[in-house]
Amino acid sequence: MASSMKFTDCSPSAIVRLVPTTRTRLRSSDSAVLFHRVLGRSCPAYPRTFVSRSSISTLPVISASISTEATAQVIDGKLVAKQIREEITAEVSRMKDAIGVVPGLAVILVGDRKDSATYVRNKKKACESVGIKSFEVNLPENATEQEVLKHISDFNDDPSVHGILVQLPLPKHMNEQNVLHAVSIEKDVDGFHPLNIGRLAMRGEEPLFVPCTPKGCIELLHRYNISIKGKRAVVIGRSNIVGTPAALLLQREDATVSVVHSRTKDPEELTRQADIIISAVGKANMVEGSWIKPGAVIIDVGINPVEDASSPRGYRLVGDVCYEEASKIASAITPVPGGVGPMTIAMLLSNTLTAAKRTHNFQ
Repeated sequence: MASSMKFTDCSPSAIVRLVPTTRTRLRSSDSAVLFHRVLGRSCPAYPRTFVSRSSISTLPVISASISTEATAQVIDGKLVAKQIREEITAEVSRMKDAIGVVPGLAVILVGDRKDSATYVRNKKKACESVGIKSFEVNLPENATEQEVLKHISDFNDDPSVHGILVQLPLPKHMNEQNVLHAVSIEKDVDGFHPLNIGRLAMRGEEPLFVPCTPKGCIELLHRYNISIKGKRAVVIGRSNIVGTPAALLLQREDATVSVVHSRTKDPEELTRQADIIISAVGKANMVEGSWIKPGAVIIDVGINPVEDASSPRGYRLVGDVCYEEASKIASAITPVPGGVGPMTIAMLLSNTLTAAKRTHNFQ
C-alpha cells in the first residue's frame, strides 16, 4: 500500500516556527506542509527519566536486539548537550590562553518573527555560556537580498568571525539558496553549503562541517555507546537539513541505510526491519509501536504541536514516534522534548569552535 504521508523538515532550527495550524516555510527538499493539530489518536507524554551525569561516559553498550527490559533506556539529550558545552567551554578557554583567540559566531536575522528572534536569542545565550563571541545583525522584513549578502560578505572577511549562520526562513522576496551559498565554506557552521554536503556524500572526502541536527543524532548514539557498524538503519524523511545528511552519516558509520519518504511503499514494513531509526518527518506520533522491531534504538527528531486543553498554551509538543508504545519495545529512545533538540545548538557551538581551531591551526 503506497504511503500518502506528507514529509517535512523538523529540525530544531525549524522548531521555533511551529505554531499549531500555522503554515510555515521550511528549509527542506520537500514542499512545505501545514503543521496540524492532532485531533485523533495521540500518545501520552513521556515519563521524565534521566541518566545521572556520572554515568554518561560509562553507559553500557546498547545492542539493537530483543530487549529484556520493560521500558527503553532514555537517551537524554539535555544531559549530553550540557556535557558537550562544558567540554567546549574548556577548549575555548584553552585556546584563548594559548593564542589569544576567541571563537566568534555571527547570526543574521531578517524580519520580526518572534519565534526566529527567540531562537537567535537562545543561540546568543549559548555562545555566552561557553565563552564564544556572538555577533548579530537584525534587518527589517523589507530589507533587500543585497543588504543580506553585503553583511555576509563583511562577516566572510572579518577574521574575528569564524562561523556565520543565516536564520531561516527568509522573507519571500529573497532567494534562500543564493543567500546560503554566499556564506564562505570555511565559515558554514550550519553545514548547508553544497560543497560540504557533497564531501559528506563522497567516500574519501571530509566535509568541513556537518549539519548540526544530524550530527547531534550521531553524537547521541556515540555517547551512549550504541553500535552503528553493520546495523540496519532507517531514516524517515529526506530533507536537506536532517534526513539526507543523517542517512549519509549513518552510511559513513558502516550501517546499511534505507530512507523512508512520502513515496515509499509499505513504510511500516521497511521501518520494522531497522535496528536504528532516525525519524525526521514532522508528523505527530506517526511511528507507532507496530512499526518498531523489538530492541531497536530510536532517535526522534520530530517536534510537533498537538492539541492539549490541559496545557496553558493549548498544545504540547510530541515527536514523530509514539513514545508510550515505542518505549515498551525499543531498547533506547530519545524523548521529545529533551532529546535531539538540545543537541542542535551544542553542535553549532562545536562547529564554531572547530572553525576557529582550523583557521588558526590550533590543535
